Amino acid sequence: MRTVLCFVLTTLILFAGYCVQGEEKVPAALNFTMKSLDGKDVNLADYQDKVLLVVNVASECGLTPQYESLQALHEEYSDKGLVVLGFPCNQFGRQEPGTAEEIKSFCSENYGVKFPMMAKVEVNGEGACDFYKHLTALDLEPKGPGNVSWNFEKFVVGKGGQVAARFEPKTKPNAKEVLDVIEAELAND
Repeated sequence: MRTVLCFVLTTLILFAGYCVQGEEKVPAALNFTMKSLDGKDVNLADYQDKVLLVVNVASECGLTPQYESLQALHEEYSDKGLVVLGFPCNQFGRQEPGTAEEIKSFCSENYGVKFPMMAKVEVNGEGACDFYKHLTALDLEPKGPGNVSWNFEKFVVGKGGQVAARFEPKTKPNAKEVLDVIEAELAND
């Protein structure tokens, strides 16, 4: 009996050590699970080998036409490793009042959006989702830390989860400064 118990304990200890050694450390910016617009869990760690363009979006904003540029970036760079992630947010002038289905329909019908869209989130204040709390705490160029100022603020997360840049809402997704960061991050191996 004692021999069997020792064997079982030794096996468990070895197995536990193997499991810990086999785990990959997830970078802080990707250590979140979000909900997709369809209500499915999306583990951001699954994007560890990709470059992310994270944007809080809204359907009734003066900047809403940026969806067109975001979709164009998705089409041009997705094969190279870019993932555009849209995060609907209703905190700025209540410009994203729709349900998940209404948001999905609006984006598809008006802008042909095919990039991943997440469930509606808050990006500022006590109700902000943890992912945005993390992003807004970082001192990034060219904007720096602090609250998201309006719809369509952009964060670039490089391969491996290092947050590389943050851009103001009025900076277009296809602006040279944004493309320079995206292309530099895509070139990193």
